[in-house]
Amino acid sequence: RKSRSAIYLVAGASGGLCLGWLLRSLLQPSKKPFLGAGGESEPSVMGETGEFKMILVVRSDLKMGKGKVAAQCSHAAVSAYKQCQKRNPELLKQWEYCGQPKIVVRVPDESGLIELMLQAKDLGLPISLIKDAGRTQIAPGSLTVLGVGPGPADLVDKVTLHLKLY
Repeated sequence: RKSRSAIYLVAGASGGLCLGWLLRSLLQPSKKPFLGAGGESEPSVMGETGEFKMILVVRSDLKMGKGKVAAQCSHAAVSAYKQCQKRNPELLKQWEYCGQPKIVVRVPDESGLIELMLQAKDLGLPISLIKDAGRTQIAPGSLTVLGVGPGPADLVDKVTLHLKLY
């Protein structure tokens, strides 16, 4: 009786491991390059490293409090996510598979923020520019945070690598 129970236990555990391995291999994202909507290969979207990230660029001249910065960065991250979900769900999956990396950096002023936005746009990266409602610490309509990405890390780095951490 005990040996029969042990056999069933081992058989069940082995079957569970095999099933888990099979499901993991089926559900894991493929390593092949990203294909655009028309099926054409877009190496600039995949990037050379296969890594993806989102950068949140905060204006340092506004002197926002920590909570305000956190809220503005959250707005930018959610907005960027929603845009990417509509326009490029495969890119979004790759970013999620990489652990959804987000890095917060600073830029001195609004003109620097706008310049970065234009560079990111020229490279075809998703962008999210946040304009504050002005209910708390800063003037209404102030541009506070720029979300760059999610996108291939090497492409995002072309726009933001020179910036210092916030």
